[in-house]
Amino acid sequence: MSVAALVLLVAVVAPCAFARELKAGDQAQQAQELAKKLANPIANLISFPIQMNFDSGYGSADGTRFVTNVQPVVPVELNKTWNLISRTILPVIQQSNIAGASGGQFGIGDVLQSAFFSPQAPTKGGIIWGAGPVFLLPTATNSLMGGKKWGVGPTFVALKQTRGTTIGLLMNHVFSVAGDDDRADISSTYAQPFWAYTTKKATTYMVNTETTYNWKADGDE
Repeated sequence: MSVAALVLLVAVVAPCAFARELKAGDQAQQAQELAKKLANPIANLISFPIQMNFDSGYGSADGTRFVTNVQPVVPVELNKTWNLISRTILPVIQQSNIAGASGGQFGIGDVLQSAFFSPQAPTKGGIIWGAGPVFLLPTATNSLMGGKKWGVGPTFVALKQTRGTTIGLLMNHVFSVAGDDDRADISSTYAQPFWAYTTKKATTYMVNTETTYNWKADGDE
């Protein structure tokens, strides 16, 4: 069983940009527009999401796992047409008996670093998109909290925002390129479709699912 317990989000907006937005319309509308940007994983603003997840039912000992994902998003303007969006996922893990009677562990898991090259303007059809490389870094402080492998692959996100609604899909595929030879190779596809609705009072309701397919699960090398 997996339960996404809580998602917190902090955003930092450049003061001059925010001032321009306030002059362009009324404050309530601008608050709604800012909230919509927070629903966009490649928006041109700095954000600091923190996602907390609880999982149970691991292995023969019915292990449990609590993961806090620290996910800073930092945009860099490359030119008048393109942005580079840095998205980092740093997991802080507290787990118990996830591999039989393996005891408890606490520490940092493997970092996933994505870099999206994204046009500053949506397409004519209103699609916002970004694509680039994703890197898996073996930063786990315990062997039971990471794969001990360096990984690389492609990542892609596309979404559309209409009035208060945001709908989109984020995907990546990571395959291992180096690391501990005694650990299993990695070939993993991740997909996250998401839907969000932002009210006129700047409250956002979001639903998403996360699916990971391990192409090495059958044990083939």
